[in-house]
Amino acid sequence: MTDFTTYNDQFTAQKAAVLVPTYNNAKTLESVIRDILSYTNHIIVVNDGSTDETAAILDTFPQIQRVEYLPNRGKGIALRRGFRYAVEQGYEYVITMDADGQHFASDLPVFLEKLKTERETIVIGARNLQQENMPGKNTFANKFSNFWFYVETGLKAPDTQSGYRLYPLYAMRKMRFWCTKYEFEIEVLVRSSWKGIKIDWAPIKVYYPPAEERVSHFRPFRDFSRISVLNTVLVTIAFLYIKPRDFFRYLLKAESWRSMWYDHVLNKEESNFTKALSIGFGVFMGIIPIWGFQMVTAMALAVLFRMNKALVFMFCHVSLPPMIPFVIFASFATGRIWVKDGSLLLPFSTSLSLDIIKQNLFQYLTGACTLAVAAGVLVTLFVYVLLAIFRNDPARQRQVQQ
Repeated sequence: MTDFTTYNDQFTAQKAAVLVPTYNNAKTLESVIRDILSYTNHIIVVNDGSTDETAAILDTFPQIQRVEYLPNRGKGIALRRGFRYAVEQGYEYVITMDADGQHFASDLPVFLEKLKTERETIVIGARNLQQENMPGKNTFANKFSNFWFYVETGLKAPDTQSGYRLYPLYAMRKMRFWCTKYEFEIEVLVRSSWKGIKIDWAPIKVYYPPAEERVSHFRPFRDFSRISVLNTVLVTIAFLYIKPRDFFRYLLKAESWRSMWYDHVLNKEESNFTKALSIGFGVFMGIIPIWGFQMVTAMALAVLFRMNKALVFMFCHVSLPPMIPFVIFASFATGRIWVKDGSLLLPFSTSLSLDIIKQNLFQYLTGACTLAVAAGVLVTLFVYVLLAIFRNDPARQRQVQQ
């Protein structure tokens, strides 16, 4: 037995409601609603154009709030309309639950507990993806989604596809979303993170019925294609705008420079050579012509070769969008070393031919690689000399003591 009054009072005090989007879940919807009603009567059900007995089932629960429309529009629209309705009713938070019976209302107190300290946070119910009856395609899809979420936000996530979530509506009130179907749940996480809304996780239970009893409206080819397109757009925005924006914001903070100087440059646990090499390597990776993969490659190699990841990350930004034209021009100029009668830029004219394009591409690639190596080596040597003059090398001190 649950203490209904205690939990319902918490929902009331926090201005929170449970939001359940549903589409043709007549077999499980009634039990889901009864389960939630044992904790709170603050329930909003969005009937996303169901064609089964959903409306009749909802008629048996006059105490719940309903949003209904035809035809079916997709989960993203259902959630967005549910958010809007909740705000209109004065709610500041909603906890979303799926109507297919996979989520347990007994986990609602987990989100209420989080709400006491995480006031402007999206909290995701993290599932045990190794449990019995978990579909293999779900595990793969979640790992796929987690990877791209990390690329787009820099956050490591245990579960980005769980629909059991706490949303801080007032923190999201000025956001406008694009997606209308399953991919909305990825968009809302990434763009909320970009806005500065914290993303957190809490462990929950989940029930996956045997395959023959399972009902899913997920269309593997169409929905996975939409998710792939969304990730392509988000990655492009992240690398061309979000990451440069965040980097410049970082540089404008005095405490960032203090942290970089004391925690990384003056870190006594690393030698002068390691620090200089990390900075030089960051510059090298910022120039090398593997656009779109520079940061990921740089961080992977920094971990592999045990370099200072913070310094590599910072100096890899030498190729931020405002600097890209200068890096490309310098690469073309350097490439003239390897190409006889090389130009400074690709000539755009009516006489443009495939041979000219090949020559200029070769000139750019060889020039960029040469510039990356030269700049990386020179920066490494320069920083090493500076550190040798102004900082005691802990590695050398240990050798002297031995």
